[in-house]
Amino acid sequence: MTTLHCISPIDGSVLATREALSLDAARSAAAQARAAQKNWAARPLQERIDLVMAGVAKIGEQTDRMVTELAQQMGRPIRYGGEFGGFNERAAYMAQIAEEALAPMVIEDSATARRVIKREPAGVVLIVAPWNYPYMTAINTLAPALISGSTVILKHATQTMLVGEHLAEAFHDAGVPPDVFQNVFLDHETTSALIGERAFDFVNFTGSVNGGKAMEVAAAGTFTQVATELGGKDPGYVREDADVQAAVDGLIDGAMFNSGQCCCGIERIYVHESLYDAFVEKAVALVKGYRLGHPMDPTTDIGPMAHVRFADLVRRQIAQALNMGATAHIDHMEADDEGAYLTPQILTDVTHEMDVMTEESFGPVVGIMKVRDDEHAIELMNDCKYGLTAAIWTKDAAAAEAIGARLETGTVFMNRQDYLDPALCWTGCKDTGRGAGLSVLGYHALTRPKSYHLKKG
Repeated sequence: MTTLHCISPIDGSVLATREALSLDAARSAAAQARAAQKNWAARPLQERIDLVMAGVAKIGEQTDRMVTELAQQMGRPIRYGGEFGGFNERAAYMAQIAEEALAPMVIEDSATARRVIKREPAGVVLIVAPWNYPYMTAINTLAPALISGSTVILKHATQTMLVGEHLAEAFHDAGVPPDVFQNVFLDHETTSALIGERAFDFVNFTGSVNGGKAMEVAAAGTFTQVATELGGKDPGYVREDADVQAAVDGLIDGAMFNSGQCCCGIERIYVHESLYDAFVEKAVALVKGYRLGHPMDPTTDIGPMAHVRFADLVRRQIAQALNMGATAHIDHMEADDEGAYLTPQILTDVTHEMDVMTEESFGPVVGIMKVRDDEHAIELMNDCKYGLTAAIWTKDAAAAEAIGARLETGTVFMNRQDYLDPALCWTGCKDTGRGAGLSVLGYHALTRPKSYHLKKG
């Protein structure tokens, strides 16, 4: 039996320990979910919506627990107040659009024929959720899956194992049957075995590229749908007409918030040469004002990274860049312990020969490069194996849309970044993977079309 440990980044202590299910126990959990699915789908849509939103409300009554446990598990400072705002916004939007998104498409209903396309729930949905935004990433699939009539098995990241338990507890207290939504602890081998045995009808995975590949390998030949959101190296571009201060405030927050551990965080910035010096000066001044420290201290801006190994990767990227000629602008901060606590860093004189500009960092570091024009910026933004989001700072919406049409990415932002709009499809391309989360397309992804051609007479 595998023992899973959550190591707190605050001090390296073991915060929680759980035993992973054996393969037989995991099969039993999946079988219970499958047995419960038909009855769950038979309930009226509004009843399912009400139960899901009641579960969301239960979490909202326990935000103090959310904030404290997030700080303990992955180091996010308590001053930011947890994730309930985005968690609730996403669930509420999906509840709002459910009836229309799941409504039959009537092609003909005449005296001679009825032709219609209906939406069938996927069945049993496995959610493999990440630790960096553990509530919001889970609800992206949890809410529409349950609302559309599927049952859900949640396998949360070991780093945030308490979040999965919290979600299940809240939803069960709200009236969602235990077999309809289960939180489980699984090791990689058991997860792969269940996928290979067709225990699930839909798998949603958010995590590393290698993790996504493992999911696809496990599902090979089963025809189980696998939706993935994997790595990212999201760029920001500051055009010649941009508001420099607004661009600095937005892009640097996008790079540094949550210690840079954001799926769509800004990891590289390209600035028009006419604004470059001013942008760098203001960006450096902003980051120098940050306070690195204990996440339970309300004056802390940046807490520890979620694990020492994550911080070590960022340190290696910074060291390589400096050895290749990059310039670091932020002095070593007092709280930097060469472990999980890492000084946020801004690098200039960077190139695409450096890992910090091409490989995912997922930490509080950003490289800034000077560009000549839109063509130069587009070339550099597309010079990447990932494609999740891109942010363009400009006063010209038409130009932003034209540039966006040429970018290899899932979402194009103008004058903002690092935000998931639940009305828009959350998706990616290239090594970021493929999926369709939230929006009406999220419901389409979690259901299958079923056609009826009923000839009368």
